[in-house]
Amino acid sequence: MSQQDDAMALIFRCPKELEGRLPPPIPAAQGLPDWLKAMPATAFSALAGAEDDTVKRCPPFIDAMTAGFLIPLTCDVRVKNGEFTWDNDLPAGGGVSVPRSPIGIHDAGQVAGTPLFDADRFLIKFHNLWTIEAPAGYSLLFTHPVNRFDLPFTTLTGLVDSDRYHDAWIHFPAYWRDAGFEGVLPRGTPVAQVFPVKRETWVARTAIFSEAETQAAHDVLSAIGREKGVYRRQFRA
Repeated sequence: MSQQDDAMALIFRCPKELEGRLPPPIPAAQGLPDWLKAMPATAFSALAGAEDDTVKRCPPFIDAMTAGFLIPLTCDVRVKNGEFTWDNDLPAGGGVSVPRSPIGIHDAGQVAGTPLFDADRFLIKFHNLWTIEAPAGYSLLFTHPVNRFDLPFTTLTGLVDSDRYHDAWIHFPAYWRDAGFEGVLPRGTPVAQVFPVKRETWVARTAIFSEAETQAAHDVLSAIGREKGVYRRQFRA
């Protein structure tokens, strides 16, 4: 049996008439941005007076960006003078009604009392035409694509019990952060990242270091101070 046979699966479904017309969700590891691929692994540190690793060599930074799946924008969206336009050639008909636009809006009143509220600005909503089914006992955490500060919007975070709620769309509200942006968001631009989360009951406990734990902390910190890549070689799963 292959490793893929043993893997947990999210099932992404779309109406039959949209098959082949929608960019599919992809593993996040396949959607890394060009700036990350092009950036150097080391750069000169004025503080250290020597070359130092960049975040490209930081496993937690990279592992967060490559975990889960990315949900793509359904078509090109042009932004000019604060207006959004698109050409989205979706077929009519079918057994279920689908949003034909790639984006919608949320009235500002829906975020009244939050830091996102601006009486003169709507929140946008990215339309997602894939339903998503998670395995029993799993919810899905939807959030802004991790570390994608280059995108002109910020997708809001939400948690959905998608082992139960999987027969209808999940759309993604987003705050348009860059009011001066003009250009094209290309088809396939990641608008959300999704992480499966097992529903379990957790509690928080506090404790003080034992002698053994004190020694363990000292040993790990000393190793990190002496050499690079300790976490990656000894602890990264």
